[in-house]
Amino acid sequence: MGDKVDFKKRDKYLYLPGTRPERVVVPPLPFIMIPGQGDPNQPDGAYQKALSLLYSLTFTIKMSKLAQAAPAGYYEYTVPPLEGLWWMADNTPGFKAGRKSGLAWIAMIRQPDFVDGEVFAWAAAEVRRKKGLESDAAHLRTFEEGLCVQCMHLGPYDEEPATIAKIESYLATRGFISDIGPERRHHEIYLNDPNRIAPEKLKTVLRIPVKEV
Repeated sequence: MGDKVDFKKRDKYLYLPGTRPERVVVPPLPFIMIPGQGDPNQPDGAYQKALSLLYSLTFTIKMSKLAQAAPAGYYEYTVPPLEGLWWMADNTPGFKAGRKSGLAWIAMIRQPDFVDGEVFAWAAAEVRRKKGLESDAAHLRTFEEGLCVQCMHLGPYDEEPATIAKIESYLATRGFISDIGPERRHHEIYLNDPNRIAPEKLKTVLRIPVKEV
């Protein structure tokens, strides 16, 4: 099956930007996505339940090589990082991380390209059979993000506004404007597990969809 694919290393331009904002064109990529709303830090809240289902589906697919019939085209890979699209549930302009109870979100994890509807349906059935989790809220989607500006944020999530301000300054001087809307949202990629690392050492890719003026 060849060497294990690590998408973070293979596609560094998507996962390892610098601490200065930069332009990027994101190709269409397959994701398992679960939408919801509410405070992501609430124990046993909707977000935590979504993550439990999301990781259950993702790791079931990763271990599908052990199934009686492995998916066609299966290859060894490292599970990509958790990602999230964020906006205000009441459609207030901007992304206000301080109003956590008012957040709407889509939790998502990239999938390898051999994952199709049949593989996803099999994983959903396995998760239901083994863990009793229903997967109705989850769906497999090819996400076409396109032109964006992104920047690495170092430190706690609550300090993200400083990095967002850097991105907004970059847009103002480089001929871009934000293109956030129903299909394109404030995007975060979490390169560390906040349960295993100090807040000041967290690395988060912040990505804003844009268009040229």
